[in-house]
Amino acid sequence: MTERALYVAVIGASAASPEELEQARAAGRRLAELGAIVVTGGRGGVMEAACRGAKEGGGQTVGILPGLDRAEANAYVDIALPTGLGEMRNGLVARAAEAVVAVGGAWGTLAEIAFARGAGKPVFGVGSWALGEDGVVAVASGAEAAGQAVAAVTNGDSPHL
Repeated sequence: MTERALYVAVIGASAASPEELEQARAAGRRLAELGAIVVTGGRGGVMEAACRGAKEGGGQTVGILPGLDRAEANAYVDIALPTGLGEMRNGLVARAAEAVVAVGGAWGTLAEIAFARGAGKPVFGVGSWALGEDGVVAVASGAEAAGQAVAAVTNGDSPHL
């Protein structure tokens, strides 16, 4: 029997700070090192940084795009999935993964967090939304968020599960 792939979404703003971009890149790299497939919204900012990190770590990436053109995907997306759904694709990003890493973020990130938590998926955040004890588990770095996300799924030790 083959081992099932683990999918972890990295979410955050397209207009991100240099620190957020570095944290997203570190998260993507660590997820790849841990064998996870990185899922993002496929565009720029945190999404591109996470995909870049994943590729640097030898991993695979999936971009769930808001538009209909695969060419809108950032250069580090392996599998570009155009949806034509605009911001409504945020629900698909959250649901496509077993766990979520949130780096910074604006309203779209908050929506993705809500979709993930509504589905019972753990969310680990670096400088992201603080939503109380059943919301986002705050962590210090992207690499730590990645490690906790993978552990939560593989060991079942998420504070949310």
